[in-house]
Amino acid sequence: MTELQRPNRPETVYFFGTCVVDLFYPMAGLAGMELLKRQGIRVVFPPDQSCCGQPARNSGYLDEARAVALKQIETFPNDWPIVVPSGSCAGMMKTHYPDLFEGRPEHAAAKAFGARVFELTDFLVNVLDVKLEDKGQPVRVTWHGSCHSMREMGVIDQPKQLLRQLANVTLIENPREKECCGFGGTFAVRQPEISTAMVTDKVAALEETGAAEVISGDCGCLMNINGAMEKAAKPMTGRHIAEFLLERCK
Repeated sequence: MTELQRPNRPETVYFFGTCVVDLFYPMAGLAGMELLKRQGIRVVFPPDQSCCGQPARNSGYLDEARAVALKQIETFPNDWPIVVPSGSCAGMMKTHYPDLFEGRPEHAAAKAFGARVFELTDFLVNVLDVKLEDKGQPVRVTWHGSCHSMREMGVIDQPKQLLRQLANVTLIENPREKECCGFGGTFAVRQPEISTAMVTDKVAALEETGAAEVISGDCGCLMNINGAMEKAAKPMTGRHIAEFLLERCK
């Protein structure tokens, strides 16, 4: 994205926390908000926000998904960007909310809502043009991009651009980056054997990079990958990119 194409820098944004961040990785959400605040952005976290509705939609409960979606649309009423520390949830709100209400009176509102949704690293790079100063020790990391972030939100190089700004961080490319980690939300529950095989392959690929840490922008993937690595007693750890960036820049 060129400077001429860059959206106007907002004074205020909403932050959508996601269920997995709220319940399992709260520090990732807090770090994401802190990164925005460090850029002089006012961050608003509506306390009535809830799930994005993706589990219901993916399980075929479309009416229930619409009810959840409408609640989120009502909860973020002002015309501010909605920043999400998850390409999966962001993809649901940006791409699938309009689809859920196709041909219904709420379609225009769902489409307008979706147009305000940004994945966190994309917002940091393409809206805020963030410049980072690395204050950490040398470390080798690799990147895991989630399926939805890559395919629905177009988030592929943005997180790597941020990581490459860090002078003491060596980013090692994973040649199997585009392969799913096997989480897939309800997929991991409905197809546990296939999910286990997929995450086993993913962990092996990550380990082959020789990196000390795997960084990702989706906590669902991290929960699956970290669980598999812990069970297999692997020395590698996984962290959300917001936590990693904030720690490096303190």
